[in-house]
Amino acid sequence: MVLPCSDLDAAIAFFTGVAGFRLDMIMPADAPAVAVVSRESLVLRLEAGMAIDPERASLRIRLPLDTEVDSIKGPDGVVLESAAAPDSRTDIPESPEWIISRAEDGTAWMQGRAGMEYRDLIPGRRQQSVIASHIRIRQAGPVADYVHFHHIGFQMIYCRRGWARLVYEDQGPPFIMNAGDCVLQPPTIRHQVLEASDGFEVIELGSPAQHETWRDHALILPTTKADSTKTYGGQRFVHHVAANAQWLPLTRGEASIRYTGISAATIGMASARVLRIDHSLAATSGRFLFLFVLDGSCDLHVAGIGSARLQVDDASLLPSFVDYELAVTGSCELLEVSLPANPHP
Repeated sequence: MVLPCSDLDAAIAFFTGVAGFRLDMIMPADAPAVAVVSRESLVLRLEAGMAIDPERASLRIRLPLDTEVDSIKGPDGVVLESAAAPDSRTDIPESPEWIISRAEDGTAWMQGRAGMEYRDLIPGRRQQSVIASHIRIRQAGPVADYVHFHHIGFQMIYCRRGWARLVYEDQGPPFIMNAGDCVLQPPTIRHQVLEASDGFEVIELGSPAQHETWRDHALILPTTKADSTKTYGGQRFVHHVAANAQWLPLTRGEASIRYTGISAATIGMASARVLRIDHSLAATSGRFLFLFVLDGSCDLHVAGIGSARLQVDDASLLPSFVDYELAVTGSCELLEVSLPANPHP
């Protein structure tokens, strides 16, 4: 965007010193008349000596987070108005709706960011409060991803099949996420998918359903430091490695459980666990309880509503606060995600 100004030095001082922009270019050196400043995705070309148009002197952008005013007045009538901050709340409404997403239904895979394909596992997305996606990359090799971050309240990724090489801000060198592993991506942590195997698939859950993904043009990963205790939005990064995890007996029902550490890292905002059921498991759903079948099959009985058979790659979002039972012949493994965290051991 070209923005005229009567005093280039004053304009540069305002945008870089007050409004959080950076100076990218200035010319000519002996008598500066043009400068380029940028902030996130907004690039302004400041040109001295041009006629000032009052209708273009007001810019609606997000001001720095520590700004306590709704607008800032600059030179030449420029007014920066605060845009709405991104919604990163995890307010999950109660719902009596029971959703089943079946792999055999052939739900359309949609082309998404960085060459990834997405399958929506929660149509309606619980009033746009949560999104659950089955994501895949068909061909092995480098991924057309870039360093980015999300304005989001909660986000986790469970590796369903294959592997990927990932790197995260201040979490050491790139690592491989294999099938059964999962990560918790705290709000705004910078990260990048570098490479994936043939047929790589993940299950991803995030809240709210619609959230911003920002590219970080300046940061290069990996960073030079590693700090596993660092928090982002009050949460810690988690890399759960299935091969190193223990299966523990579940106190209720004939089942065992593999904890991922997400409940502790989010201070109870959410939990993600893998259940291995040998016969049956009876429980009560919380506000939001999502199940995805990893292996085997099971019969899901929801009290007062009905029953459904769940097969591999089927997903189900249970109604809020209902009694349910999972009945199994043989064995079945399921990914269970609860918001807030499931309080039952």
